[in-house]
Amino acid sequence: MKFAVIQFPGSNCDQDCVAGINGLDGLHAEYVWHKETSLDDFDAIVLPGGFAYGDYLRCGAIARFSPVMKAVISDARAGKLVLGTCNGFQILCEAGLLPGALVRNRSLRFVCDMVITRVEVDASPFTHGCPKGTLLRLPVAHGEGCFFADPETFRDLNANQQIILRYSDAQGRIVPDANPNGSIENIAGICNRKRNVFGLMPHPDRASDPRLGSADGAKIFQSMMETILASRSTSAPERVAQVA
Repeated sequence: MKFAVIQFPGSNCDQDCVAGINGLDGLHAEYVWHKETSLDDFDAIVLPGGFAYGDYLRCGAIARFSPVMKAVISDARAGKLVLGTCNGFQILCEAGLLPGALVRNRSLRFVCDMVITRVEVDASPFTHGCPKGTLLRLPVAHGEGCFFADPETFRDLNANQQIILRYSDAQGRIVPDANPNGSIENIAGICNRKRNVFGLMPHPDRASDPRLGSADGAKIFQSMMETILASRSTSAPERVAQVA
């Protein structure tokens, strides 16, 4: 199963993503340069962290206009799984694939730490292997990771169960002290309404092996793989029927 890891000028977590994904049985990741215009050969897409185009103007604002983003947007609308981590999350918001925006951390300081996130929705392609309430230990490294949106957007996110991860303490409590960036409602990651596009500020790629201090991030990639495999098995009888 092939995952495309998009490389923008300034990406610095693309190697982490490729290494993390390729370390998992059944998965193969390849770099895709931002000037490519097709992602047809891939089963899923990953937008990695980093500082695409130096984060000039606004995080993700320039990357959103890269040639490859037309394919990312088209494939996302067609139902392909798309994962955006850190800067990738910011790009997905700028591209309109996810609502809201990522703004400066409330502390106005860059934060680099290991955090705990709580799974809020287990019925998603990215977390179906994690029961609701599961705690995932993941690293963060960002200066603009505070999720912000208008009240109506927050009502929709909650009503449609689009908030996938929240920052929590070690007991799973959603408390201010567990929030590394001041994100409203302790939001660490959200998905779109179709649930095939997921953006999160923590780095699952940097927590994909016990030697890194946590292997919890691997659960997200494995969930994506299992979702795609399940989709293939479901559609196979339909293809047979069409041929017959």
